[in-house]
Amino acid sequence: MKNEVILKVENLSKQYRLGTVGSGTISHDLNRFLAKIRGKEDPYLKIGESNDRALKGDSEYVWALKDINFEVKKGEVLGIIGKNGAGKSTLLKILSKVTGPSTGSIKSNGRIASLLEVGTGFHPEMTGKENIFLNGAILGMTKKEIQSKLNEIVSFSGCERYIDTPVKRYSSGMKVRLAFAVAAHLEPDILIVDEVLAVGDAEFQKKAIGKMQDISNEGGRTVLFVSHDMAAIQSLCTKGIVLNNGTIGFVGSAVEAIENYLKVGGDQINLDFKKRKDRIGKGNLKISDLKILDDKDNVVNIIKTGQKVKFRVLIDNNINNTFEKCRLSLSISSNGKYFLLLSTELGKNNYLKLSGGDVIEFEIPKLPLTKSDFNLEVFLESDGEVQDWIEHAMKFSVEDGLFYDGPTNYPKGWAGKTVLVNYSYTKS
Repeated sequence: MKNEVILKVENLSKQYRLGTVGSGTISHDLNRFLAKIRGKEDPYLKIGESNDRALKGDSEYVWALKDINFEVKKGEVLGIIGKNGAGKSTLLKILSKVTGPSTGSIKSNGRIASLLEVGTGFHPEMTGKENIFLNGAILGMTKKEIQSKLNEIVSFSGCERYIDTPVKRYSSGMKVRLAFAVAAHLEPDILIVDEVLAVGDAEFQKKAIGKMQDISNEGGRTVLFVSHDMAAIQSLCTKGIVLNNGTIGFVGSAVEAIENYLKVGGDQINLDFKKRKDRIGKGNLKISDLKILDDKDNVVNIIKTGQKVKFRVLIDNNINNTFEKCRLSLSISSNGKYFLLLSTELGKNNYLKLSGGDVIEFEIPKLPLTKSDFNLEVFLESDGEVQDWIEHAMKFSVEDGLFYDGPTNYPKGWAGKTVLVNYSYTKS
């Protein structure tokens, strides 16, 4: 059944004692033991601070995860995102039973295959082929079942030449290729993949993401995917969870989760422009909405290099007048450096006439920006007077993509630091 809950996490928490291996000192272990035989709660679970790596804190105990609750249905692809140290890898290790929780429970229905770190589950002295059979046996598969998948696994990994060589002689990329091929092809009910795919080359990452989509769509199996690549999360996942200092900050669709993550991580930008207070200008004309659209007119905040992109701006008129000699500009910057300027003054008409309900759309046929996080600044004036200016209007990210299709295929009008693009003007 497609809507069947295959994984349920309830009140899950994980506590660590800083600077130690294990639970701590003998006295701490004795106190825990005495509390247990008396039927009382572990006294050290009552203390501890949140998992904020930026703060020094006073307690030697820290909650890597605290009160995590969520469920995943069969066939769903769940993206887990958050800053470094937010608890993503700890959560996956608990789900994979590499480590246990301090409190809470996990209920799963089916076999779980995990890809957490380079070489996880591989015996270094055994060959690639032997490790395939070892991993299959751990998952509870028979030798015959593994044999039927062997050629497919080896072909997908691209490691045919080295399949009879001990894994200890593999590069990190080869280990990842083989490990993913094994995990994906041995038919787990739940596939858990950490950031480890970033070790592979771009070709293999694309291949792996395609395979995970097939696993979900065709096989009806569930995938849990952790990545800092927001484009991969957006294209692959149906649902998203944002972890923040060991707690769940947001649960929703993948697109909503990415928006939440970028908003929280990006100066608390309020995406509702009508309620924005961080603006300068007379305010008779105001920017009421700003959206970034892909080539299919989907609203996005993650774009790939070389992708067609549109910036759509809606303008409201607060006094019902027609304003002459209007100019709208969008500037794109990263870390205080400006990279692109989009302006109606650079198009066919130097000025616009605005009366409210105006929609101005800039289109870039091929985005000439490389991988980074960017800030979008908007500026609107009429007859030389500033009407609306928002310095930090929106954050968006650019991921690696194909820009050059040929030696002279530049985007139209590309001129160094200013991109000249045609804009369209309509009434909403």
